[in-house]
Amino acid sequence: MATDKNKSENLSVEERLKALYELQTTLSEIDRIKTIRGELPLEVKDLEDHIEGLRTRIENYTREVEELRRKLAAENAKIAESKEKIARYKEQIDNVRNNREFDLLNKESEFQALEIQLSERHINEFNRAIDTLSGKIQATKEELSDREHILVEKKSELDEIVSETRQDEERLREQAKNLEPNIDPRTLAAFKCIRKSARNGLGVVYIQRNACGGCFNRIPPQKQLEIKMHKKIIVCEYCGRILIDPELAGVEQPVTDK
Repeated sequence: MATDKNKSENLSVEERLKALYELQTTLSEIDRIKTIRGELPLEVKDLEDHIEGLRTRIENYTREVEELRRKLAAENAKIAESKEKIARYKEQIDNVRNNREFDLLNKESEFQALEIQLSERHINEFNRAIDTLSGKIQATKEELSDREHILVEKKSELDEIVSETRQDEERLREQAKNLEPNIDPRTLAAFKCIRKSARNGLGVVYIQRNACGGCFNRIPPQKQLEIKMHKKIIVCEYCGRILIDPELAGVEQPVTDK
């Protein structure tokens, strides 16, 4: 790390600016490769998240159905128990010795009949809820199947693009890594910060028609002269991008009539 720092300190400002512009060009090419991939990586991630959400939804619905089935079984057990009690009460009614026992057994039978009606109502509610959830499970499974099919296609498309561009991207990243030691740490950090905030990822731009190549605000003649001298790092007072002259960037400017 110290060696890299010493290397950059031994280079002239002009050499640093050249390395900086070459780094910018290299990183812009990497950005172009990412643009070729477009929104596919984000689409794949969104699909994966959506699919995970659908699976969780199916699991939740399934758990609700299982709970309803347990409640159904409990209500059916209650009905069976109530029917047994009613049958027993009827047998006992045949052997009652007074009206008081008869009324008591009769009331118990009526109460168990009401319990059966309540359980049957609950059973109907549970069955309707199960039918609704089963429909939701089926619909969600169909959506899940569709999304999984789309995901396979998107992944295949992305893998193909990545495969085509991987070698170029790896070469460019290695090239960018080798250029960084030619730039002093402070300027390099500032450049990376500018790139993050710039919409087009340009941290270094050359003068175009007497204006900043990033924000296109006019640059005063005196500052243009300072930029051409390559004596210090100069930034645009409007957008903060590092400015270089076209000659240093290897760009021929069109001749304009004065």
